[in-house]
Amino acid sequence: MGENAPPPPPQVVARPSQMPLGAAKGPIWTPTEQLHNLQYCIHSNPSWPETFVLAFQHYIVMLGSIVIIATSFVPRMGGDHGDKARVIQTMLFMAAINTLIQTFIGTRLPTVMTSSFAFTLPVMSIINDYSDRTFRSEHERFETTMRTIQGSLIVASFFNIFIGFSRAWGNLTRFFSPIVIVPVVCVVGLGPFARGFPLLANCVEIGLPMLILLVITQQYLRHALPRGHNILERFALLLCIGLVWSFAAILTEAGACNTAKQQTKQNCRTDRSYLIASAPWIRFPYPFQWGKPIFRASHVFGMMGAAIVTSAESTGAYFAAARLSGATPPPATVVSQSIGLQGVGMLLEGIFGAAVGTTASVENVGLLGLTHIGSRRAVQISTAFMFFFSIFGKFGAFFASIPLPIFAAMYCVLFGIVAAVGITFIQFANNNSLRNIYVLGLSLFPGISIPQYFVSNTTPNGVGPVKTDGVWFDDIMNTIFSSSPTVAMIVGTLLDNTLDARHAANDRGLAWWRPFQSRKGDARNEEFYSLPVRIREYIPSRFFYY
Repeated sequence: MGENAPPPPPQVVARPSQMPLGAAKGPIWTPTEQLHNLQYCIHSNPSWPETFVLAFQHYIVMLGSIVIIATSFVPRMGGDHGDKARVIQTMLFMAAINTLIQTFIGTRLPTVMTSSFAFTLPVMSIINDYSDRTFRSEHERFETTMRTIQGSLIVASFFNIFIGFSRAWGNLTRFFSPIVIVPVVCVVGLGPFARGFPLLANCVEIGLPMLILLVITQQYLRHALPRGHNILERFALLLCIGLVWSFAAILTEAGACNTAKQQTKQNCRTDRSYLIASAPWIRFPYPFQWGKPIFRASHVFGMMGAAIVTSAESTGAYFAAARLSGATPPPATVVSQSIGLQGVGMLLEGIFGAAVGTTASVENVGLLGLTHIGSRRAVQISTAFMFFFSIFGKFGAFFASIPLPIFAAMYCVLFGIVAAVGITFIQFANNNSLRNIYVLGLSLFPGISIPQYFVSNTTPNGVGPVKTDGVWFDDIMNTIFSSSPTVAMIVGTLLDNTLDARHAANDRGLAWWRPFQSRKGDARNEEFYSLPVRIREYIPSRFFYY
């Protein structure tokens, strides 16, 4: 009987439960759509006094790009200091109009629109065409150059209007995923690195103290002074600008830079912009102020290349602004509509005689993260300062005379914040997928490396490495491949949608991403991107994708 007994049941050995990797060492942070410590989102607002100070801070931050562009182009066109002041006034005036358009009926995101560096090569091509011609005066050469830029902007604007309102650009963004957005937003912040420390190094005496003081005041001093925590966190940038600008004025009066090189004097001294003396007291920018526009087909195509670049740059900035203001990623129809309105803005810039077109200001997007305030109202009120200082030239010239290394120090922080925000989108995809890592790496590195090659091989006269018999073709290719966001967008979109795309849909984060790409895909889209009630009453719905 003992031989026929069933064998005893196998003993189950208790094993300790498997814990997630790293759980024993610390917490694991789950993906979240809202950034921590964001104090005011897109439709919440601080007190009115704080809002006005924040608006003025936005104005100061966006002013740097306009001054740099005018300082670079106007002397080469043959313009004097008075012409430079009027160009700055015009670009500031158009930035205010475009910012209002975008914040009210465009993306509705808290993005400031400012002058774009993407138009550098097309504008330089126009300048070179008139450099060998004989004019009665340098001022006549300046006006002729500006009239040609006007004509090129007017015609090229219809390209943006078409790709925007035809929904072509929106259809392109439907191919995006978090894996594409990461490199695009990252290089939006990393791409303009030449405006960071290289520009700061032109006057280390004021640029480096500005950078160090901003970090210490905004990040460390606020913890040492609990009562002033909110003030230092939100307004440390203005405080540091005032202190370092005063320090630069003292150095100027003391003659500290009298024996320095000419470039150092130009960047360190506070009396070398000559804007205050040459700017008019009151002047309204008006249509065709430089004369009748000149239309030349060869220059129009170059401007169209710049229009593509500004569309890519603005798209990346919009996604960063949505993240920093607590909004959902903008739907494809909203992005497409904003690009169409950006074309309308370019048309107005051509009519009013701006030197370049506009794009979303990356530095102002970074300011949202620096202050932890993504209020749309603060950006809209900043246009009041733009209008005021563009009309009352002497007052505007006072702030436009801030030394450029001070702006460069700000860019070191603000551009870095935007680049870091781009990285946060990876949490919505599988960041352990080698396929995703490959797409990210091959989008990021060429997105920085290819434009660097084109920029470093471009002559001071604006002649890029692509040289064929067609100058218009050269301008298009050199402009497109000199832009980091454009290159990253092209490479990332192609790779992400062709490398095992269908089977890797979940790894790409499409389950999280797709609801935001249609107007009714997520209930919060209506909350963030719907038009103001009063505007919806007067504009037929067929003109907008709502």
